[in-house]
Amino acid sequence: MNDAVADLERDRTRLGRSSTAERVADILRDRISEGFFTPGQRLSEESISEALGVSRNTLREAFRLLGHERLLEHRLNRGVFVRILSAEDVADLYRVRRVLEGAAVRRVPTAEQLTLIKEALADAERAAEQDDWQGVGTANIRFHQALVTLNQSPRLDEAMRQLLAELRLVFHVMHNPRAFHEPFVERNRRLLAMLESGRTEEAAAYLDGYLDEAEKLLLHAYEPNG
Repeated sequence: MNDAVADLERDRTRLGRSSTAERVADILRDRISEGFFTPGQRLSEESISEALGVSRNTLREAFRLLGHERLLEHRLNRGVFVRILSAEDVADLYRVRRVLEGAAVRRVPTAEQLTLIKEALADAERAAEQDDWQGVGTANIRFHQALVTLNQSPRLDEAMRQLLAELRLVFHVMHNPRAFHEPFVERNRRLLAMLESGRTEEAAAYLDGYLDEAEKLLLHAYEPNG
């Protein structure tokens, strides 16, 4: 059993007594968002069902749900694999991000929303100090998830959660995680400062450039000599 699967054993408590495919899918999606499963990795039904203490049928239904979210793919006679995203996927993900996050930062955040954003940034800063760039990536995802809560829409929150799980799979194409993630910690500080001071239109304009730069870096990594 690999480390990513073994780590699932501590998630059993999240399932409760009546484990469901939706809860299993939530756990696996979170693990993908945290970088524990990598693009192209085959997922073992036996190991994961044992780690989570669920039936094979429940796990297969969870796999099916995550397949609809474009996180997993079934390969005939080979099993279930974490999906490998294309450059076209990256471009589409950033189109959606511009809509969801662009609308969010134009709203004045509440104190509770600012707290969530600050906590995610603080986690990224701590991870950077420890040279934990996977941790920085995870915290950055939480930062942007928190931004979308400014829209005050559970449906948009869920859409962003699925999108960010896909985005985490894209991060794996970066051969130097530090070079990619480190500049965005400072960018997040600047964006937070704009939100704290109510400069929403400035924040929206800044976010446009931020997302343009991130998309450019990721697409470059997909190029043959990237």
